[in-house]
Amino acid sequence: MSRLDSVIRRLTAQRAGLNWAAEQLGDAPGDVLELGLGNGRTYDHLRSLMPNRRIWVIDRNLNCHPACVPSADEFLQGDADAMLIKLSEGGPRLSLAHYDLGTGVKEADREISKVLSPLLAKSMRPGGVIVADQPLFGFEQLPEPSEIPEGRYMFYRQLQT
Repeated sequence: MSRLDSVIRRLTAQRAGLNWAAEQLGDAPGDVLELGLGNGRTYDHLRSLMPNRRIWVIDRNLNCHPACVPSADEFLQGDADAMLIKLSEGGPRLSLAHYDLGTGVKEADREISKVLSPLLAKSMRPGGVIVADQPLFGFEQLPEPSEIPEGRYMFYRQLQT
């Protein structure tokens, strides 16, 4: 598969996964988290899918497209672990999280996920959905929607507590 085909497949899966997750939420209460802002494309998509929800954003740097800058009170700038701890201080509030962090090195990404998964869990409402580009730990793994190739994106639900 060419690199172009690979990125098209990734972005198509990402969009389908976020659309699926927004449908799963329906009217359930809770905020949304974009963990890893990058260029801001998925954040922008989440804003269009769920205009009435608060969308938190965590990233080390603010380097996104000017049209995708989150509001200052919803942007937590810093390392993901510290910012997830800060977000969890108010108790579980997230119904949806998009986990989009990675180095591109599978072993390193797995170790990062092991550290961040329990921190993310503290902010997730019971039954909340997580769409991730990396394997996560401590959540119920859900089958991917039919239009997403197996293993391309992962879907999780916060366990009931």
